[in-house]
Amino acid sequence: MWARWIVPALLGLVSFVTAKSSSGNSVLVILEPKLDKDNFSKFFSGLEEKGYELTFRAPKDTKPAILEYDYAQFSHVIMFAPETKSFSSDITPQSLVSLLSKNTNLLIALSPKQTPVYTLASEFSLTLPPPGTPLISHFPQRDDPATVIPVPVRPVTPNVVSSKLAPVWFSGIPFAYQNNPLLVPILNAPAESFASDGETDSGADAVVDAADKGGEGLWAGSQMGLVAGFQPVGGARATWVGGVEMFSDEFFQKELPGGGKPGNEQFAADVAAWTFQESLVLRIDSVEHHRVNETVPGQVYTTNDQLVFSAYLSKYNPVSSAWEPFSGIQDMQLEFTMLDPHIRTALPPVRGTPGKYSVTFRAPDRHGVFKFIIDYKRKGLTHLHSSTVVPLVPPRHDGYPRFLSAAWPYYVGAISTSVGFLLFSALWLAGDDRAGSAKGKTTKTE
Repeated sequence: MWARWIVPALLGLVSFVTAKSSSGNSVLVILEPKLDKDNFSKFFSGLEEKGYELTFRAPKDTKPAILEYDYAQFSHVIMFAPETKSFSSDITPQSLVSLLSKNTNLLIALSPKQTPVYTLASEFSLTLPPPGTPLISHFPQRDDPATVIPVPVRPVTPNVVSSKLAPVWFSGIPFAYQNNPLLVPILNAPAESFASDGETDSGADAVVDAADKGGEGLWAGSQMGLVAGFQPVGGARATWVGGVEMFSDEFFQKELPGGGKPGNEQFAADVAAWTFQESLVLRIDSVEHHRVNETVPGQVYTTNDQLVFSAYLSKYNPVSSAWEPFSGIQDMQLEFTMLDPHIRTALPPVRGTPGKYSVTFRAPDRHGVFKFIIDYKRKGLTHLHSSTVVPLVPPRHDGYPRFLSAAWPYYVGAISTSVGFLLFSALWLAGDDRAGSAKGKTTKTE
């Protein structure tokens, strides 16, 4: 049994000996020229201390390329170019979207200005306010501009960021969430905040028009997002941040209005860990299926068979850079489908066997080509999907029961009919032919 875990572990150690991420440790940082690298030294040095290899380039540079021969050159891309309006030919909205299909993760910062990155947000089901409308809040009372806001950290998606974090400083734009199950909200705006085109709260006609089009309160309140993730089914992750200043050394060290250190540094580290597939990364190592009291998988199953299905899950541990058996899911389900699910049942963890989930059920009384399907999707966690095809056939001619208790009325009817027929035949054949005897006597008399 342990061989099931030893092989994936060895492969993981060979592939990523020093990688903190489950998908690699190479990071391309596209940094806007007007942004000084030293202003983000704490964030970048924190990544390097974890074992990431950072490569920096300007938005208009052609080398190093993001893609070469349709192959991703980096495991992760950080886009800190919120105000850049022109990029090199290899950085386009289409190329950034295609990186997700190649398991390359994206961390993208926005700004209130109209840029190609600004328009790309709609591809990830985010609706941005009109250009030039940053987030504003006058609470709590402070000496900083109304656009520099301490935001309480109330995690919308569990376990993405650390619990009990201090408020984080934010300066940038909010966005509205569209109805997409792939979105992972991470940080929402304060309830008293709103988007406006000026710090004096006047002349906000653009915001009023946007609210009329999108619904009352679209750009005000806690329904607005400031940091959000997006996770396609393939497993890659993209995170959108409303302002790049959230990762700056200034905001890391800036004292909160009530005193104390902000939570920006830990919050940024948590966001990067989730984006780079360090945290909440799961996978299905293998699945098994067989009949009850057997161990060998069946090539063909019969209707009404008692079947056992097992799945083995593991979770990535960034501390040891290894995959470990994981039994922490309590709500996973198994579907036995042929076009539509014929059976949907819970797939609970097995006590005493880390990482194993198993269930026993009776196959439906219908033959055809069925699938064992696991399709587990929860916000923040890696999507788990497994599909195994098996044929389900009716019993053989000698596989049916000889007698059915429910059919005794038919058995009695058939037997009684047969017995009556035999008795009737015997009486008919063995009975006296009195008519023939009388006719013979008459002939002799004459």
